[in-house]
Amino acid sequence: MKNKQYIKKPDPLGDKSFYLAMKIISIYKDLQLKKNEFNLSQQLFQSGTNPGSLIREARSAKSNSDFIYKLNMAQKSCQETIYWLELLYKSNYVKKEAYTEINNLTIEVLKMLTSSIKTKKRNIKY
Repeated sequence: MKNKQYIKKPDPLGDKSFYLAMKIISIYKDLQLKKNEFNLSQQLFQSGTNPGSLIREARSAKSNSDFIYKLNMAQKSCQETIYWLELLYKSNYVKKEAYTEINNLTIEVLKMLTSSIKTKKRNIKY
């Protein structure tokens, strides 16, 4: 039996959501250590790391409706992340550069999710 090398399929949504989670973790650590901010940063941490885990869960969905449900939940988490980012920025906890970068990344993941959901719905055969 030959060893087959694992070749990862391209996964732009999974990769982008993972990168978003890493950026969220970075800003979370910064807020905890430097700004001593615990409540809002915890909310951001939860909502900002959630899309990636939901996207991974969707890969093993038991049905098309389960797949769409999980991606819809990831969309909601992105919307929540945008809210917490804006609140942290407007209350001067997050600098404009960091806010703009992470907000744009979140919006990009949100758009990819929307597109994936629409595509899946279009491809469902009844």
